[in-house]
Amino acid sequence: MNADLGSPRELTGLQRRRALYQPDLPPCLEGTRVRVELGDSTTTIDPKCADIVAQAFPHTFGQKLVHFLEPNTMVSDTQVIEEHPPIRVGVLFSGRQSPGGHNVIWGTYDAMKAQNPHNVLLGFVGGTEGLFAKKTLEITYDVLSSYKNQGGFDLLGRTVDQIRTTEQVNAAMSTCCDLNLDGLIIIGGVTSNSDAAQLAETFAKHNCKTKVIGVPVTLSGDLKNQFVETTVGFDTVCKVNSQLISNVCLDAVSAGKYYYFVRLMGGKASHVAFECALQSHPNMVILGEEVALSKLTLMEITNKICEGVEARAAQGKYHGVLLIPEGLIESIPEMYALIQEINNLHSNNIPEDEIPSQLSPWAAALFKFLPPFIRRELVLHQESDNSAQLSQIDTEQLLAHLVEAEINKRTKEGNYKGRKFSSVCHFFGSQARGSLPSNFDCNYAYVLGHICVQLVATGLNGYMATVTNLKDSTNKWRCAAVPLTAMMSVRRHLRGPGAVPIGRPVIHPSPIDLKAESYAVLREKASSFLLDDFYRTPGGIQFEGPGADTKPITLTIEGHDYLGDIEILQDYLEKVRTILKPGCSREILKAAISSMASVNDVLKVMSAPLNAELPLYHFN
Repeated sequence: MNADLGSPRELTGLQRRRALYQPDLPPCLEGTRVRVELGDSTTTIDPKCADIVAQAFPHTFGQKLVHFLEPNTMVSDTQVIEEHPPIRVGVLFSGRQSPGGHNVIWGTYDAMKAQNPHNVLLGFVGGTEGLFAKKTLEITYDVLSSYKNQGGFDLLGRTVDQIRTTEQVNAAMSTCCDLNLDGLIIIGGVTSNSDAAQLAETFAKHNCKTKVIGVPVTLSGDLKNQFVETTVGFDTVCKVNSQLISNVCLDAVSAGKYYYFVRLMGGKASHVAFECALQSHPNMVILGEEVALSKLTLMEITNKICEGVEARAAQGKYHGVLLIPEGLIESIPEMYALIQEINNLHSNNIPEDEIPSQLSPWAAALFKFLPPFIRRELVLHQESDNSAQLSQIDTEQLLAHLVEAEINKRTKEGNYKGRKFSSVCHFFGSQARGSLPSNFDCNYAYVLGHICVQLVATGLNGYMATVTNLKDSTNKWRCAAVPLTAMMSVRRHLRGPGAVPIGRPVIHPSPIDLKAESYAVLREKASSFLLDDFYRTPGGIQFEGPGADTKPITLTIEGHDYLGDIEILQDYLEKVRTILKPGCSREILKAAISSMASVNDVLKVMSAPLNAELPLYHFN
């Protein structure tokens, strides 16, 4: 572990100015008297998985939704936190670095000290390994001073990002008991929060007093569902990447002779590439979700790109920019099957150099067809979640190689009469992870830190801190907490009513919704993007003045306020109860019964398992 983690650092003039920014808080979290409302009990995202999740998480499944209310809100079933005995809380980073992560710790610290100056916040140095080894750093005002509103995870660092095995879970529980922690905050994405759910269940089973809270922080934006509108870091990463992409676009049109293949970090889902396409307007973007839905093969994708090159050549254009999500390689059917076979060999402890000889005949044939550099990358050891190292697979170079070969073939056959095809490849990955976070990510992370403290103070275990209505100003944000089990589902083998859930419940990465309004916007502009060089230059992240408070385009277009809709529903139900009090007329009662029966029938049909809500790449 790096001995410099947590040390005060010298800041540049920009960093010092950035450290002075004070994030906003919604009214419901201001002051020390916070009102907490316990709502209805929760179920799971996929109703067919509810029994399986309940069996796996008997102590934490079905917990109630939690809302934080403004001080003047009058609701009967509320709890006002007034007494604040001293508490001890631990916090750790788990998962890829994501801009804004430090502000979760800052928000947690400020909320704790506002409640009781004797509260203690301990950071685990080195992430999960620091947790197992009891390696801590007490978070103080002086320690935080040079990390406020700063990028990276270098206050505490991170390591293997895994709390999964019995040995690891027991080590984590031992640490929390030995340090007498009232709460443990895990900052990370889908894998880290799935581990947090298991940890919370184990702690509850063994009567460990430590309450486990998850925080949605991941640059990929794939921890997304009806409760989580976006994640901390996604806005910043997309803005930084969009600036780089727009620079590449201008370079391409200036030289007029290169095609740029740009791969973007973002995990299995294509959220980063999707958002960056809306912000920068490249000529083409290939989304993994489209490929998976249409079952496009590697050669079909290659041909589609070549058709775009030919269409542009017909207009005298021999340049272009193509965006490729990091997870595209796993969305291609034959490549997914090959990667799964390689992963199985890794699981059986087959050495990397022996894997090619152990492949099935068809997989071996595909493996041999691929360029040597891709072969080397495909057999690299797995990530901590037993998946392929997507960041190490140069999909952009593979596609550039295949497109060039196909264009040369068409040229020889006389089907392509344009100039020679030339490509330049880029991978935008870690360049954005350490960026100074945007105002949105600073505010969002700081608010989530405050929510975590209120959850620990209320004694809630196995929850994720959440905020909805993020498209509006901070004073209109809805702060809440959702049981981690409510976000869980189980993979299926097949589509359709006969699909059987298998495996253990986890929080799955959420793919792009191809029925969403934001996707329709992209499809509507696709032809213009391809042919018209309709490049957009968003520029660098603005911290003050016009543009400083812009938010992700996908967030502002979609703008679903799930918790707000629940409040509307509850308001209607309350009105119905008021009208149907004993003593109402028989006609009104009969009308109500008829209407409710119809509503019940409709909802029963709609509540049938919807496989489309699960990631497409989870189907075999």
